[in-house]
Amino acid sequence: MEGKEFIERLKKEVNKAVVGKEDVIELLAIALLSEGHVLIEGIPGVAKTTIAKAFSKAIGLKFSRIQLTPDLLPADIIGIFYYDQKTKEWTIKHGPIFANVVLADEINRAQPKTQSALLEAMQERQVTIEGVTHKLPEPFLVIATMNPLEHEGVYILPEAQLDRFMLKIEVGFPDKDEEIRLLKRKSRDEFWEVEPIVTHEELLELMRKAREVSVSDEVIEYIYALISKTRSDERLLFGASPRAGEHLLYAAKASAFLDGRDYVIPDDVKKVAPSVLSHRLLLKAEYELEGIKTKDIIREILEDTEVPV
Repeated sequence: MEGKEFIERLKKEVNKAVVGKEDVIELLAIALLSEGHVLIEGIPGVAKTTIAKAFSKAIGLKFSRIQLTPDLLPADIIGIFYYDQKTKEWTIKHGPIFANVVLADEINRAQPKTQSALLEAMQERQVTIEGVTHKLPEPFLVIATMNPLEHEGVYILPEAQLDRFMLKIEVGFPDKDEEIRLLKRKSRDEFWEVEPIVTHEELLELMRKAREVSVSDEVIEYIYALISKTRSDERLLFGASPRAGEHLLYAAKASAFLDGRDYVIPDDVKKVAPSVLSHRLLLKAEYELEGIKTKDIIREILEDTEVPV
């Protein structure tokens, strides 16, 4: 199976459970193929959990959901070492982090210690329980959700932690046609069971092919030019990190693969840049008060940067 066929079949299958959201599905696929993680921001009721569940089912992966709360401890996520009364032996009980797709619901509700445990697992792709290191399943994708409207009883994610997420996806209200289709589906109970479209081995092969997509020196220079301009923009306290450049490169390669190409073009970079960069840039207070958004700055940078031929 090639990238274009994969994404077409994936969208068709996930749309058995959700209406629309094809851009969200594609970004999730890009993160999966690039071995990155995703932060989804949206108000309650816009199908964030449904999309994550349907996505994991369609790619045939093990799914787990962690409802993050202020009293949740790191051990509740990674697991514990306990004494089994039946076997009379010390045994390790794996936590919900041991899944291929982990939905961390309302990540900003968890205390910093628990957030750090989750983000460490994301970065290292392994956890340590009582001094014993355990590898996490491959592939491993964390989809964290965040409600942008609540500011009480939450712990703001520091910029250093936000930088660990490859993509930030904003999920808003559906448009009129999508919401009417959704209501009609609900009235007729026309939702179908999502079935896997790939085997585990086929998925790993797709990930390998995405990594092998070639990138010219000109496109790499273009990526650097975009990253560099975020660092010199007077409206920003700081710009994108080197990790942001790496994530932009990997996401562009996956995007090219899903578009049926084995090489990256500038349009691939432009396509993923807002999702890769928006959560990594911090506006100065005076510009934030004027209503300027980081996505406005990213759009300006994309328009002003010379595109290689």
